[in-house]
Amino acid sequence: MNVALWLERTALAAPRAPALMSGTALAADYEGFARRAAGLAGWLSSRGIAPGDRVAIVMRNCPEYLVVLHAIWIAGAVAVPINAKLHPDEAGWIVGDAGARMIFVTPGIEAASAAPAVVALGPGFADACAGPASAAARKDPADLAWLFYTSGTTGRPKGVEITHGMLAAMSLSYLSSVDEVRPSDAALYAAPMSHGAGLYAPVHVLRGAAHLCPASGGFDPAEVLDLAAAHGSVSAFLAPTMVHRLTRAAEEGGRDGAGIRTIVYGGGPMHRATIEAALDRFGPRFVQIYGQGECPMCITSLTRAEVADRSHPDWPSRIASVGRAQSLVEVAILDDDDAPVPPGEVGEIAVRGAPVMPGYWNAAEASAGTLRNGWLHTGDRGTLDAGGYVTLMDRSKDVVISGGTNIYPREVEEVLLAHPAVDEVAVIGRPSAEWGEDVVAYVVAADGAAPDPAALDAHCTARIARFKRPKAYRFVAELPKNAYGKVSKVTLRQWDREASPPASGTA
Repeated sequence: MNVALWLERTALAAPRAPALMSGTALAADYEGFARRAAGLAGWLSSRGIAPGDRVAIVMRNCPEYLVVLHAIWIAGAVAVPINAKLHPDEAGWIVGDAGARMIFVTPGIEAASAAPAVVALGPGFADACAGPASAAARKDPADLAWLFYTSGTTGRPKGVEITHGMLAAMSLSYLSSVDEVRPSDAALYAAPMSHGAGLYAPVHVLRGAAHLCPASGGFDPAEVLDLAAAHGSVSAFLAPTMVHRLTRAAEEGGRDGAGIRTIVYGGGPMHRATIEAALDRFGPRFVQIYGQGECPMCITSLTRAEVADRSHPDWPSRIASVGRAQSLVEVAILDDDDAPVPPGEVGEIAVRGAPVMPGYWNAAEASAGTLRNGWLHTGDRGTLDAGGYVTLMDRSKDVVISGGTNIYPREVEEVLLAHPAVDEVAVIGRPSAEWGEDVVAYVVAADGAAPDPAALDAHCTARIARFKRPKAYRFVAELPKNAYGKVSKVTLRQWDREASPPASGTA
């Protein structure tokens, strides 16, 4: 089934329901949304875009994004959403790897060199949407809908093949394992629509909810708080670093997050200090998900009640976890021979089920290495307890091995974040001739604080084994983050190799 049929059906059932919004301004109701998407699909077909062709989207968050996305699906083509924050050369590589025949851009975004036909938003785009409408192409569940390029933290990004069936499964899993969606709700797109936030668009179309794009086209904490208050019932997908910034903005402004119904967080480690501060400020509005592009947004979830219930005796361990398997998947922790490990032991997190990818685009070897013995091997290390809760330790490549012992950066980060002088922290391993690797902590100080390495060292040794404590602290103004709001440990390792940027403290 073509997932674009959900737009057609909602437009028939609730044609006047608000659909696309820019800030507080209504851009289109569902009838108008569907009409524009179908008109643009007809225009694509008239320009030679055939079923199965790839069409790239390099656009900032805006209502037109969803029109383009659905038009591509209606035409039977494959969407290749690309983060608008990427360098033109990075975007150009993805366009070339996908073999995209056309690329949509918002004004001001530099088109990649040697790009295919480029379509920029403007009067011509409006004319294209007003042309003869096209009916949705017939698609099987196994047909490609989206090429989801990984963030490329090591080497070139890989194109995850996301099918129409995967999008449908992910959407139904959202409703059963994450949150309800009502017609009176709005999805607020503050994180890039090229990734997690955009993947949640189909389920909100299915339920006839509104789609709210900040006028800034990105994430501004004050703007998010204002839009939520104006609309009255919004849900948003945010990375943990965004939750941290939103909480800090609300604290500084004396705001309680009025109008925010649900914040789904994922895409990186959520430290306990961050979620506790968010709960103190906003209350029970948080749901955690764990997923990858290879199983988009739906490996595990930690429900609103589980996140909020700090009186539960198991809350400390639950909040440190990423929840339990979502409804349409099985999750296991496997050893190096792909055998399940006992409860509580660390192994590789593996998943199987309807939302799992069929493979990587034009990468048979990588696909075979990731999809083995019926499981998607995530590359993440974690544990599974007797209650079914998965605790994510770290990416395999981020584990620090010192003196032959595994040290999980997240554990050290959690301890350091409990210190009042620490605002943000990221831990990496530094090559060591004696130990193999030393633990190094990059620290952003809390406002007005001046953390002392000796005090941080004492704080750590009082809470974790001495061998886990950082051997060095580097103090920086901010942590490097990639285009998706995740802390880039690749950049931190580069800084550490080059002894830059200038930092105080031990080195």
